[in-house]
Amino acid sequence: MQRPKRYYVYIMSSKGRVLYVGVTGSLMFRVLQHKSGEDGFTAKYKADRLVYYEVFKYVNRAIARETEIKKWRREKKVALIQSINPAWEDLSDGWGQPAHLGIADSSLSLRSSSE
Repeated sequence: MQRPKRYYVYIMSSKGRVLYVGVTGSLMFRVLQHKSGEDGFTAKYKADRLVYYEVFKYVNRAIARETEIKKWRREKKVALIQSINPAWEDLSDGWGQPAHLGIADSSLSLRSSSE
C-alpha cells in the first residue's frame, strides 16, 4: 500500500529572526536546500533554521494556509512559532547527517536459538 502524500507549511528563521514562510511536498528535502544556501531569500538572510511546520493531507489546504500566514503581521507569526517552539530551536537539527547504527550496549551477545 502506498503511503499517503503529505504537504507541509513551514517557517524558516535566521538567528536574527528574519522569517521565511513556504510550502512543500518534501519537508526534509526543502529544508536541506535552505540550509545549503540553494534558495535566494533564505541564503541572503541566512534563514536556515526550521522553527515551525504544519502537515496537510491536501495540497490546496496547505497552499491556502501558507497564503494566510504570509498575510499576517510579524507579531502573529512570532506568536505562532512560540506556541509550539518557545526557544526557537531548529526543529531540523541533525537532518542530513549520517546515521550511526549499532548495538548501544556492547555487553549484549548473540545467543543461539537452542538456548
